[in-house]
Amino acid sequence: MFEIKKPTSSNKTVRMPDELIAKLEKLAAQNDISFNQLVIQCCEYALKEIDKTDEKKENGK
Repeated sequence: MFEIKKPTSSNKTVRMPDELIAKLEKLAAQNDISFNQLVIQCCEYALKEIDKTDEKKENGK
């Protein structure tokens, strides 16, 4: 059966250096996405890469 799913999200205030915010805002504008969506994608990518690094450490590579 087809089920419509609504993703859940929460608000969180995060302090970032002004220079980092400016870089992220510019990148978001260049790619026609929201600042928020870019930050989410960056965080998801970083977490995935950390997992890969952890797996390599566990496998002795």
